[in-house]
Amino acid sequence: MDKKKGLKILKNILKIVVTVGALYWVFSKVSLKDLKEAVINSNPIYLFLALLAYSISIFISSSRLLTFLRAIGLDVSEKYNLKLYQLGLFYNLILPGGVGGDGYKIFFLRKRFSIKGRKLFTALFLDRLSGLWALCLIIAALITYMPQLGIPNYLTIILFILGSILYYFIVTKFFKEYKATFLKAHLKAIGVQSMQVIAAILILYALEFNGKFSPYLFLFLASSLVSIIPFSVGGLGMRELVIMWGAGIFHVDSHNAVLITLLFYIISATVALSGIYFIFNPKAIGEDKLPSVEEVEQSQKLEE
Repeated sequence: MDKKKGLKILKNILKIVVTVGALYWVFSKVSLKDLKEAVINSNPIYLFLALLAYSISIFISSSRLLTFLRAIGLDVSEKYNLKLYQLGLFYNLILPGGVGGDGYKIFFLRKRFSIKGRKLFTALFLDRLSGLWALCLIIAALITYMPQLGIPNYLTIILFILGSILYYFIVTKFFKEYKATFLKAHLKAIGVQSMQVIAAILILYALEFNGKFSPYLFLFLASSLVSIIPFSVGGLGMRELVIMWGAGIFHVDSHNAVLITLLFYIISATVALSGIYFIFNPKAIGEDKLPSVEEVEQSQKLEE
């Protein structure tokens, strides 16, 4: 076993340990019985609507990625892009560490369009970055409705505007091919995050919550922000950890707060499982068979 592979295995083991440890701590602070009863008694209609809202966010997210791909001259059809996106979601679910869904997207797009992997990696990176910007926008908006944080509204607004100007300058200065589609892509990014916030609101309705939504939504988005950092398996555990920590600060019901992230994770996993269709029917995506993790990794090494 080479050193690089050994470090990768060690990193994945550490992620599993962090995930299990975080979940253990969270569930030692909340009642599993209460969580189970809350889920059983939740309104299935609102949960279905939350699933629908999240699915719409995925369609918009797929379209956003297509905008970035077409900016670098790839003539990708919407249908093929959506299939590739679904497959990527499935791989992100079952392979949250290492190659993941983005690695497979790059592999297939390179194979079909003979384009450099670095160019594709940049497109996918900026796609994710646009989502992060939209997430920060909604968080900033929520902060203005939360006086308990003690952050002046003018400061939140000024910092976000200055950050956005700097972000726009960097993207358009160093990645000029994306300048023409910058506005379009970021409007789609806002659409993605907005639909996911709506999904979280619908989950609260499903739990028959009728209090103030802003603290729960702020914690939900803050936990999503933290889950981007690859400390755990697919962000699981870290989200709940942040939620529990924040629940004490905002004096909100910790059970509801944890349930939002858990139910959202179940919904996102359910949507991601749709990509399994292409595992059993690779011809639907134009392949005789799907590549193994080793083949994708080898392809990345050759690019390097």
